[in-house]
Parts: sequence; C-alpha cells; structure tokens
Amino acid sequence: MMQDISNAALWVALVATGAASLGYWAHLLGVRLVIRRLTTEVGEGPSVATLERNGGSNGFAQKLGNYATLATWAALAALAVLLIARWQAVDHAPWSNMYEFTIALAAGITAFYAAFALVYEDEDRLRSARVLGVLALPIVFTMLVVTAVFFPSDVRPLVPALQNTDLLAIHVAAMVLAYGALSVSFAAAVLYLAQGGKQNRFARLPKGAMLDDIAYRSVMLGFPLLAIGIALGSYWANSAWGRYWGWDPKETSALATLLIYGVYLHMRGLRNWSGMRSAVVLVAGFGAVMFTYFAVNLWVSGLHSYAGV
Repeated sequence: MMQDISNAALWVALVATGAASLGYWAHLLGVRLVIRRLTTEVGEGPSVATLERNGGSNGFAQKLGNYATLATWAALAALAVLLIARWQAVDHAPWSNMYEFTIALAAGITAFYAAFALVYEDEDRLRSARVLGVLALPIVFTMLVVTAVFFPSDVRPLVPALQNTDLLAIHVAAMVLAYGALSVSFAAAVLYLAQGGKQNRFARLPKGAMLDDIAYRSVMLGFPLLAIGIALGSYWANSAWGRYWGWDPKETSALATLLIYGVYLHMRGLRNWSGMRSAVVLVAGFGAVMFTYFAVNLWVSGLHSYAGV
C-alpha cells in the first residue's frame, strides 16, 4: 500500500516539476499563449495556438510565475508524501540507495529553492528570487526522470554497513540538506554570470546584488551542513569499518567539495572576493557536488557503493 502511494507521488512530482520548469521559463522570457482563428476564402477556419513574446513586463508573465510557484509547492508536497510513504514501506529512512537518495535530494533542492524564493520575494515579482526556478526546477525534474527511468524502486534489505538506522537517518539527511542549499547557490551564480555581475544586463533577471547575496547565504547554510554530514559519516565509518577516515573515493570527493566551498567563504570573508570570480567558484563547487553524487556512486567502486542499480 505505502509502496503504491510513493510510486504515485513520484509521478505527481514529475508532472508538477515539469510544469513548474516550463512555467518559470515562460515567465522569464515573457512568453504567452495566443489562440487565433484562421480565415480562409470561404470564411473562418480552425483555431491555432501559438507562443509569442509578451512585450509588457506584467500581467500574463506574472500569472505564469504564480502558476509555476503553485506547481513547485505541489511538487514539494508530493515529494514529502513520497518520502513519508517510502519510509513506512522500507521501515527506515528512505535514502539507502540511488532511487531513494535522488528523490530525497530532489526534495531538498525544491525545499531550499522555495524557501529562498519566499525570503527574497520582491515587489517587482518579475525580478524576484523565484526566477531561480528556471534552473532549480529543471534540475529537480531531470533528477526525477533519471530516477523513474534508471533506478529500481523495489524494496531491498539494508546491507550490514547501513543497518545503523539512526546514523543512516541523520548522516544522509545532513548531506541531502547541504546539497539542496548548495544547489541554490549554483542557480544564483549562473544567473549572476548571465547578468554580467553588476552590469545587470537583463531586465527580467534579479539584480546582480540580490543574486550574489542569495549565493552567499545559501553557502552559509550548506557549508556547515556539509561539514556536519562528513563528520557524522566519519563517526559512522569508525563503528562500521573500524576507522574514522580511509580516503575512500566518496570520502575524498566529499572532502574536496567541502574545501571548494571553504575557499569561497575564505576568499569572500578575508579578501572581500565577491562577484564574477566567486560565482565561478560556486559553479565549480556544484560540479563537485554532482561528481560526488553521481560519478562516485555509479562508476567509482568503494566502500560507499550502495547505488542499488
């Protein structure tokens, strides 16, 4: 029963994130749907729907942003239902393999994006932080598609190293939350680069100063969570394998990711190194996050090879 609910919730989340992705892009580009009736020599013909640029900066574009935001919250609710139902089905925290962890990560990204969009809401809603959804929601949608297509959802018993269910819950949860927060910094950094920093090239994007601030604050959340997650993993490694640190590929890659974001915070705090250079570091940092998550889990063998695929 719970497994069926979680499977259904996955498809609801897929549809909702797909709709949100399209809605945010249409909102950003000012696209609107226009239905016209064709005329022929004998009179009126069939109606044809076309997509056109909306020259104005309000009205329809704002509605698209509102609809996309509603779809985002619907996706977040569906992902919450999915994780709760999956937890009941497997009787432990639902992040023990690639299927479960990818869904949890998608939920984390969606939650942090939605939170930042609320905090940085602006009176000019075309330039608010919800424009980050043009990157954040497609990432989530892609993750859910990959999960549905490639990762098996069948329930399997935990391998011996993962049977400490308390540490499984808090260690992986810390990593999920860290990666979710850091994904917001990636979206803000990419849009900052598109804006040309303080040049503010595009009227429909948030101002560079807002994007830089969002990127910084999301790292301030994600960095300590990542450090806590690594520390908990080290503690767990000692009880499972008899050592705190063994330079396993997963451990090494996670540490390298932490160091990249540490460099970002160090240079920004001590040398006021903000702007374009720090945005590039954040893009590199998110690349390290994705490498740690996908490449190490799927293609690099080690003690953390629990992909289940």
